[in-house]
Amino acid sequence: MATDSALIGVLAAIVQFIVGLVLAMGSVYIGLKMFDKITKDIDEWEEVKKGNVAVGILMAAVIIAIANVVQSGVMSITASFNGNNTLGVALIALVVGIVNLLIALVAAIVAIYIAIRVLDRITTDIDEMAEIKKGNIPVAIIMAGVLFAVSFVISSAVGGFSNALDAQAIADALGVQ
Repeated sequence: MATDSALIGVLAAIVQFIVGLVLAMGSVYIGLKMFDKITKDIDEWEEVKKGNVAVGILMAAVIIAIANVVQSGVMSITASFNGNNTLGVALIALVVGIVNLLIALVAAIVAIYIAIRVLDRITTDIDEMAEIKKGNIPVAIIMAGVLFAVSFVISSAVGGFSNALDAQAIADALGVQ
């Protein structure tokens, strides 16, 4: 009996790991594709191949900012595999987790877009993207700092939203066992 519950716990942990990894990498991929659309004048990967450190710093900041926001959505999904829920509640939790993840991903992308645009408006005498393309590392570091700061605030907001959607309460309201 105890061995069975231990085995179920290990299997649940493996599923959590795999689901979390796939969703995290998918979110980063989608986020980088969206960032590529925002930075029309820069071929990021070509600049990275040339050794443009500023572009590398900014891309890393985008990845970290997205991961920071999306992690609450991934936690919500992996929590649905806790082994204590009935199948119905686990499926509702999975759907709620996916909705949370999508909200987090959209929030991260929108926040990054807005942060870059607001910084561009604030610094009227600097064309950040042109400076990044030239390899201006201080500009990249400042932009990275802005993206990190925005991601911390947005992450808290997304986490609050995730906490508001309780799978068990939804299952109870729907009469799912």
